[in-house]
Amino acid sequence: MQTLTSADTDSEKSGDRTNLVVAVLALGGIAVSLMQTLIIPLIPELPALLHASPGDAAWAITATLLAAAVATPVVGRLGDMFGKRHLLLVSIALMVVGSVVGALSNSLTPMIIGRILQGMAAGVIPLGISLMRDTVPPERLGSATALMSASLGIGGALGLPAAALLADHTDWHALFWVSAALGTIVGGLVVAIVPHSTVGTGGRFDLVGALGLSGALVSLLLAISKGSDWGWTSGLTLGLFATAIVLLLAWGWWELRTAEPLVDLRITARRQVLFTNAASIGLGFSMFAMSLVIPTLLQLPVATGYGLGKSMLMVGLVMAPSGLVMLVAAPLSARIARVRGFKLTLILGALIVAAGYGFAAVLMDEIWQLVVAGCIIGAGIGFAYGSMPALVMAAVPRTETAAANSLNTLMRSLGTSVASAVGGAILANLTIALGPATVPSQDAFRVVLGLAAAAGLVSALLASFIPRRSPDEPVVPSHGAPATASASASDELTVAR
Repeated sequence: MQTLTSADTDSEKSGDRTNLVVAVLALGGIAVSLMQTLIIPLIPELPALLHASPGDAAWAITATLLAAAVATPVVGRLGDMFGKRHLLLVSIALMVVGSVVGALSNSLTPMIIGRILQGMAAGVIPLGISLMRDTVPPERLGSATALMSASLGIGGALGLPAAALLADHTDWHALFWVSAALGTIVGGLVVAIVPHSTVGTGGRFDLVGALGLSGALVSLLLAISKGSDWGWTSGLTLGLFATAIVLLLAWGWWELRTAEPLVDLRITARRQVLFTNAASIGLGFSMFAMSLVIPTLLQLPVATGYGLGKSMLMVGLVMAPSGLVMLVAAPLSARIARVRGFKLTLILGALIVAAGYGFAAVLMDEIWQLVVAGCIIGAGIGFAYGSMPALVMAAVPRTETAAANSLNTLMRSLGTSVASAVGGAILANLTIALGPATVPSQDAFRVVLGLAAAAGLVSALLASFIPRRSPDEPVVPSHGAPATASASASDELTVAR
């Protein structure tokens, strides 16, 4: 009979504790993505529910997008400075407060306020990934960060059927109460289970950099998200694009010259970080295209000849398997990466995404075909999203982890914003007549699917330029000295060699 030693028992307890930490942080990521998804079934009814025009009601969506874009890099930097766990709890608290405000809303203004507060919780995922780097054993880090990174897609896919079911059978305010309750549970679990990180930078917060980047992002995302409503050649849209360019240039100039920047552009310019972030934009585009095309196809009337005439609940049930596939694919990508590297799994994930959209462009006539396409795309997203934080963290000092992951998350969000604007414009302009109304044509869906496939291929190409890193090469901070607070790359993550 084999006897367990005290060391074995301690190791077992440590492994159980690690599993709990990973589960709680991943649940936090899923809660944030659920919060973003819960409002989707309400979108057609928002003008009536909030006593507002359709254009004004759309700000309930846009406000969250803008708040998330501004909060993500700021919260990441503050997490590196003052403690990732502290900022994680602040982000969760903002989500809970925003959800409660939304639950108590019956008009547009409080709803927008609540949605802004909810959007400010977007930093939960990059903060969770960064906490994992500081608290999870090296041999578990790859699979843990893969799961955390993919939680955005997992929560989005699984949340849609739950949201549709609640919207069909309860008062719409219940959606926000559920979000508040889930956030409260996650916050309590973080307090009870997730340890503090002792890794940080300290220093002074770059307020000028934060204001400059926030202004640039708000200008850019407003132009992208509202361009189709205002007109792409209108003075307001072009003015916002011009403002974004000027502010980004000025912000870059400032960041390169200040001693303690919001984003260390020298680290961001490293090939591994630069090309990972560039690939993230394309993958963000591809991920959102699935959420745009499949629900619309499913809900279009059968009279179109290609619409399937299904309810929002059926849309959620069709989308849910892709979330389950992401849940399986993310840790699988980490296991493959231990042997072949995260660069390969990122390329592989992008190619799988492109193949899924190619399948959907050809076969979109039956529910099972859309389920299969969603699962293929979900597998690719799981592989790719599981790889990106590992590649970023292997190239930056541990003291810059939260800021670097937040920037990568922001790049994905930019991709989804572009997909929303471009895909929406295509579906709105390539139409057919259906009685007195017009609906997107089948060719419009194929164009969007083709663009999403192309974005996946471009992401794979960009990922191919990520350098092959020697497993024993240390991570070096931007100022040149080896990072004493960080272990070598081989101690933390196995990257593509």
